[in-house]
Formats: sequence, C-alpha cells, structure tokens
Amino acid sequence: MTRPLRIQYPGALYHVTCRGNERKEIFKDDADRQYFLDTLAESMAIYSIRLYSFVLMTNHFHLQPIRGSNL
Repeated sequence: MTRPLRIQYPGALYHVTCRGNERKEIFKDDADRQYFLDTLAESMAIYSIRLYSFVLMTNHFHLQPIRGSNL
C-alpha cells in the first residue's frame, strides 16, 4: 500500500530527516558538510525553497524547508 501524496502549497513548512544506514556516519569531516550545504543551496535556488532551520549531525540531518511560490 502506498502512502498518501504529500500536500504541497506555497509557504508550506516541512520536516525532512535522513539517517545513515545502521546509524553510521554520513559526514566524515567539515569538507563533507560544506559540500552538502553547497549542494543544498543550489537545490534551494532551483526549486524556490527557503530553509527555516537545519542541523547537521555526524550520522543524520534535519531540514525544515519552506516551499516557495512556484509549484
């Protein structure tokens, strides 16, 4: 059974999280974290997303993106 479609509308706030397999590290050093943040910034510009908050841990991250006006 599939999950219901996510409701999307301009200004919607979401919670996104991702954890490494078996809780293993996904960021090994500051260079990994910077690469992730640079890639995230590029994606945010492409999809008109703003970031309300974020946290990067060694084995997972949390993002709170806000959907832009162009769906």
